[in-house]
Amino acid sequence: MTPLAPLAAIHALAASPVGRATAPAEPAASLVQSVDWLAIAPPTIAAAVGLVILVADLFVPDSKKAYLGYGAIAGLAVAVLSLAPLRKGDRSTFCLTTAPDACSYTADRFALAIQFLVLGGALLTALLSVTETRKRLPAGEYWFLLLSSAAGAALLPASRDLATLVVALEVASLPAFALVGLRRGDRMSSEAALKFFLSSVTATAVMLLGVSFVYATTGSLHLTQIAGRLDDVPAQLEILAQAGVALTLVGFAFKTAAVPFHFWVPDTYVGAPLPVAAYLSVVGKAVGFSGLILVTVIAFPAYADIWGPALAVFAALTMTVGNVAAVRQSAARSWSAVRLLAWSSVAQAGYILVPIAAAAYSSDDQIGSTVAYALMYAIVNLGAFAVVALVARTSPRNRIADYRGLYATRPVTALVMGFFLLCLAGLPPGVIGLFAKVTVFSAAVDAGLGWLAVIMAVNVVIALYYYLRWTALLFRAPEGAETGGSGAAGTGAAGDLATAAPVRHRAPALVMATIAVTAAAGILLSGWPQLVLRLATTDLF
Repeated sequence: MTPLAPLAAIHALAASPVGRATAPAEPAASLVQSVDWLAIAPPTIAAAVGLVILVADLFVPDSKKAYLGYGAIAGLAVAVLSLAPLRKGDRSTFCLTTAPDACSYTADRFALAIQFLVLGGALLTALLSVTETRKRLPAGEYWFLLLSSAAGAALLPASRDLATLVVALEVASLPAFALVGLRRGDRMSSEAALKFFLSSVTATAVMLLGVSFVYATTGSLHLTQIAGRLDDVPAQLEILAQAGVALTLVGFAFKTAAVPFHFWVPDTYVGAPLPVAAYLSVVGKAVGFSGLILVTVIAFPAYADIWGPALAVFAALTMTVGNVAAVRQSAARSWSAVRLLAWSSVAQAGYILVPIAAAAYSSDDQIGSTVAYALMYAIVNLGAFAVVALVARTSPRNRIADYRGLYATRPVTALVMGFFLLCLAGLPPGVIGLFAKVTVFSAAVDAGLGWLAVIMAVNVVIALYYYLRWTALLFRAPEGAETGGSGAAGTGAAGDLATAAPVRHRAPALVMATIAVTAAAGILLSGWPQLVLRLATTDLF
């Protein structure tokens, strides 16, 4: 008998009337997943516009490259508006046909809040970037990379399986490496990109190892199924499951710049173009924290006794190291303004970690405090970076000392910058910053983490020093005015030069628009904090 004889006999039996009579056909379950295009619209729009701009760059002459930036701004604005039809937060897609409750993409209230943050942050970054792309950066590549990273960042909070989560994280991160090093011929930019790349690749490798351990233990990649199966892990796989949870957390700790995995932040922010540094400080952090929330609160609640204390320690270390390093920044050091904001972002990451750690001891309702704080931080930090980008046009060394007497030349900008710094410090009139810190503090107290609340209180006091020092510098008399008051130094032509008001250069309209939008949002939220703080008492999942 030939090897094909059994197959021929089966085929003949199936074709015969007897075969058809004895084997009634049953409709097979479809393996084709339905796609809810409205649910996936925000990241899809950002990605599609990025591809269009990349192709259009081949045909647009150099004199018209600015239109690529306007196209990117329009695309991000449409992506933000596409969130409006999803505001109910009840849509899911890419679900398993055999288990409809296990979906890869869910547009719930948590996902929509983070998507609004990252797409809005990318939109403000685009406004800051138009001037940079006209002179220093290749326009087509820049806009494509920014939109690609924004698409990945918008995909991540809606991801509900580990495969989609890792892919979204890398789609958000890989273009960011290139954005940091996009200033060709700049040694600092290349060095920053290399440090960022090596640290991020290490984090990804560690995280993938942890994900593989979790998959080997549970046999599933969907977060909800993992949560159910980790409740009943066989004894021989217990160590493997614990190692998988720990390694996954370490990978996300790199992404969130939590101490001791924060070493790449200062040099990366200094070497990157200022709009990219602003993007990383807000959108990059939102990506890391949203991924951390998804794996801990949804996938790993069975191991809350492991990740809860670990995140609490990470939070305490991160806020302390960030604030102490920010205090040590010298006002006369080159790029000290950016370095201070970089260390400040590390400290703020510590505050954002507190409610996630608290969720291990109470409930996932604490996650709303993290989202509320992240939204406040995104607005005021982007505004502060916008002011830094404005000042850097006349003071390229970007020292804190360069802000002395800013009120004399740009009074409105100085007032706005002072408002942003006070918001970050948590002092009136930055009421939204104060309320955000109170909600985080309350989350720690309610969870029984009194020691962490005390450490946070001490760090808030430490942070007051460098925020108030910078704020006071804005309103001091310029150096020339102090040296030209009287005596020989203040008479004659030399004295006239010393006391002359600094030259005021015309500010780019889009940079001023960014400052105005963030200032208006900060003032609105300070007067009506319920717009954001209601998230702190809402079940987002």
